[in-house]
Amino acid sequence: MKRTFSLMAVLFTALLVNAADVPTTLMTKPGKLIYAEDFSKPLPPPMGSTAHYASGYKGWRRNVVERGGTWEVAGGAFTGRENPKVSHPATASYAFDFKNVIISCEVRLNDVPMEGRKYRSFSIRTTDDKDYVCSIILSEGGMRIQKDDNDHGGPDKAVPLGQLKSPIKLGDWQRVTFEILGDEMVGTLNGQSLSGSHPLITSQKRSMMFVAGVEGSVRDLKIWTAEPNSDWAKNKAKLVSDSKKVTAAK
Repeated sequence: MKRTFSLMAVLFTALLVNAADVPTTLMTKPGKLIYAEDFSKPLPPPMGSTAHYASGYKGWRRNVVERGGTWEVAGGAFTGRENPKVSHPATASYAFDFKNVIISCEVRLNDVPMEGRKYRSFSIRTTDDKDYVCSIILSEGGMRIQKDDNDHGGPDKAVPLGQLKSPIKLGDWQRVTFEILGDEMVGTLNGQSLSGSHPLITSQKRSMMFVAGVEGSVRDLKIWTAEPNSDWAKNKAKLVSDSKKVTAAK
């Protein structure tokens, strides 16, 4: 009896821990846990060719080219530092095949000297076979979401999908959740959300990219497959209503 009770207690505790790890979502519900990383130890090398940033490999791609800056795992965080000699943010990618997904992590804009650069930022971006798909972009002023430029130098352009003015304090961790389902995306910063849609978002995606302008860190990364949330219509209507109230108050 005591053994049975002990096993039940362990299972119950595990369920509580798992429940605490699942983010609050609006459009989707977490399905299978695809990947979890606490950045407590060095990341393994990628598999395949890292010659192209968007696809062609699996696992982590970082510190491959000078313009991608430098990335380091230390103190339970993954930190990207832009090279001030190169006009390009620091980039690191985790490659896996997906369409509908939930990405949850904590992000920090680090309080370091600007060294001549104009803006601080940290983005969570998705890519397809050849280029960017959609992004959540944090800055000191808040968060924005967009459909990305999918053909660098070509006719396709980035399309803004929403902006949240919510100042971010340097050096503080921010909880970010990225939901993708079909042609829609939701970005949530510390409980405040934006949603938008674009046909490109439905594409088969190959990697998730972190983009650090000046210097930024990420920790407690988890990725799930995304399942439909039956409350999405109600939640979406509330987001639209709240957005109209903010616009009217300006």
